[in-house]
Amino acid sequence: MDNRRILVVDDEEALCEILKFNLEKEGFQTDVAYSAEEALTKPIESYSLLILDIMMGELSGTSLAKILKAKPQTASIPIIFCTARDGEDDTVTGLEIGADDYITKPFSIREVVARVKSVLRRSAVPQHTDSDTVSYEGLRLDTLRKTCTADGETIPLTKKEFEILELLLRNHNVVFSREEILARIWHKEVIVLDRTIDVNITRLRKKTGRYGKHIITRQGYGYVFET
Repeated sequence: MDNRRILVVDDEEALCEILKFNLEKEGFQTDVAYSAEEALTKPIESYSLLILDIMMGELSGTSLAKILKAKPQTASIPIIFCTARDGEDDTVTGLEIGADDYITKPFSIREVVARVKSVLRRSAVPQHTDSDTVSYEGLRLDTLRKTCTADGETIPLTKKEFEILELLLRNHNVVFSREEILARIWHKEVIVLDRTIDVNITRLRKKTGRYGKHIITRQGYGYVFET
């Protein structure tokens, strides 16, 4: 059996059991929670991937995702949103929070399994090349532990934020177009909205404090970490 663990969070118990059965058939250790509140009682940091329904009880899937992305120990766990809502606003909201994929109900089990495997495959790709640490002044990325600190303070980054910042920081003063960033970070394995890069860059500027001013937009060309 695959040693990676998946947590399915949905208030439809029958759907949870169907997903659990089929994911376990594929070899994944799978747990379920019937509410966001129940999910928070589980050891979230032990999971390799979360499948979250958006519309649930008092605490929604998006609210749960925001809580998890704000904590360093759970910020890098990939999230797939699974929901009956299919408006662009909901998709953008999910991407802004840091979701890795988005599935709209009704869906086929084969589609869910394929997307789970794709997200896990992307998340398993090593992000470091010649060094375990990338830094600029007090901004530091530990590419083994997947942590980011600014002047000694831990900054919770989503997986995509971390990867984009590493790309720019490791290649400072080099301009990357949106297309280049999408190809390097998303590997063309999922359809991504044009706004996705802009949303991630905006969040990175806010999260990195005084270092955010180094993430420059080159109008018509792309983005660069300028030193």
